[in-house]
Amino acid sequence: MKTVLITGFEPFDGERINPSWEAVSQLHDRLIGNAKVIALQLPCVFGASLEVLYSAIEKVKPDIVIAVGQAGGRSEISVERVAINIDDARIPDNVGKQPIDEPVVEQGAAAYFSTLPIKSMVAGIREAGIPASVSQTAGTFVCNHVMYGLLHHLRRRKTRSGFIHIPWLPEQAIHHPGAPSMSLAMVTLALEMAISIALAVEEDIRLEGGATH
Repeated sequence: MKTVLITGFEPFDGERINPSWEAVSQLHDRLIGNAKVIALQLPCVFGASLEVLYSAIEKVKPDIVIAVGQAGGRSEISVERVAINIDDARIPDNVGKQPIDEPVVEQGAAAYFSTLPIKSMVAGIREAGIPASVSQTAGTFVCNHVMYGLLHHLRRRKTRSGFIHIPWLPEQAIHHPGAPSMSLAMVTLALEMAISIALAVEEDIRLEGGATH
């Protein structure tokens, strides 16, 4: 049986919950397709988040790793294409670190692309009636830090990995007038779909998913 490691974050920036962990925790110990799902919470902290993730990877030895994070203000499930080798924090992390223009990995590659079938995942999530798109940026905060570090760590292994950003939950969006949100049930279903597709699809489809700006 295969194993899928899926991660979410603790709350940050004054939020009382983080939708990534709320959704990911729903999938812990679930059987999806031919795989067992293991959920892991990461601290929203530069450095420490990767230490926790790397330790779990060495312990679990997953076939697929999907990291999930909150993107308040986005209206869709955002399947990330690329992570860049830069930490440039607009706000401090949960222990007060605020790196500016620092590499995630010294002397590391400028960027890494997701090794998940991102366009197949987007297509499948959309077919389930859930808004989704390919995203061209994971930001420069802890989410990009984790995505870059994850792909760097697994660069010589066959383990497929990548990152998905999700919107605020409705109970968060009410504190941000006009902001979009998505229900926990819908987010959880989207992540379940993403896992199923990542397990089933070896070669990604060619489908328009770019951006003009």
